Amino acid sequence: MKIAVTGALGHIGSALIRTLPDRFPGVEIVMIDNLTTQRYPSLFNLPPRGRYRFIEADVRAADLRAIFAGTHTVVHLAAMTDAEGSVGRAAAVEAHNYEATERVATACRETGARLIHPSSTSVYGTQDATVAEDCPRAALKPQSPYAETKLKEEQLVTSLSARGLRAMIARFGTIFGVSPGMRFHTVVNRFCWQAAMGQPLTVWRTAYEQQRPYLDLKDAVDAIAFVIGRDLFDGRIYNVLTLNTTVRRIVETIRTEIPDLEVAFVDSPIMNQLSYEVSPTRFLEAGFAYSGHLRLGIAETIALLRGTVAGHRAKIA
Repeated sequence: MKIAVTGALGHIGSALIRTLPDRFPGVEIVMIDNLTTQRYPSLFNLPPRGRYRFIEADVRAADLRAIFAGTHTVVHLAAMTDAEGSVGRAAAVEAHNYEATERVATACRETGARLIHPSSTSVYGTQDATVAEDCPRAALKPQSPYAETKLKEEQLVTSLSARGLRAMIARFGTIFGVSPGMRFHTVVNRFCWQAAMGQPLTVWRTAYEQQRPYLDLKDAVDAIAFVIGRDLFDGRIYNVLTLNTTVRRIVETIRTEIPDLEVAFVDSPIMNQLSYEVSPTRFLEAGFAYSGHLRLGIAETIALLRGTVAGHRAKIA
């Protein structure tokens, strides 16, 4: 089996490429990344049981038909992923993310490769009740250029699925957890960084009690492997999230690791009025079982930053 991963050196990709050899013995893993973020360490110490090939390339310019030839599944992780940072950059985000998805999805359709397209639960925006994948199109309320582009990418993949592409769309909650290519722009990881560095947590002023969906990195990787193993390429959209929770709960969980934590409330140009709870039922009914844990993910992240991972795992166990 051959699996290609775009954006392979990023937060999710760098964990995924290390997990795939265990899930699919003998798998050939083609890693595609343009190294814009210079996450070279994601290539260090790859497990010897894996069969790896790295291609430094931008998927918007690479010969994807040649790369994807004979590929079972393409996991398309290459994207600009900072929702807050996308404000004021709508044209750049769409030009980068949408164009990349269009080329990847088209190449998959032409070569017969299956496609896992991670989208985002941020396409839902503010909701008064728990929201699911089959909500009316008018109920989707993306609050950032990043989320708006993700919704447009979903429509593209859905359209191509009706014309022969075997694909599934996974609306991921906000990622947290440790990986070689991890970033710290998403809320849980950013808070862990600030706390471990002795800095006050910068919390959006009106977001403290608002519900948002979050996804443990372990569950994200397991979900991708589950889809490949079950051949769940039915053209449908699946919400993938470990839990819905509030910013307050995240802060209090970090406080169990760092009791003298300080919080500084700040204003943000987006997401000040963004509260929503997402249903994971469809993916659960497909047979997936979540195993991620907010407290463990936070403890491991802070422990890594402090250089005491082994000690923290022993304490938690």
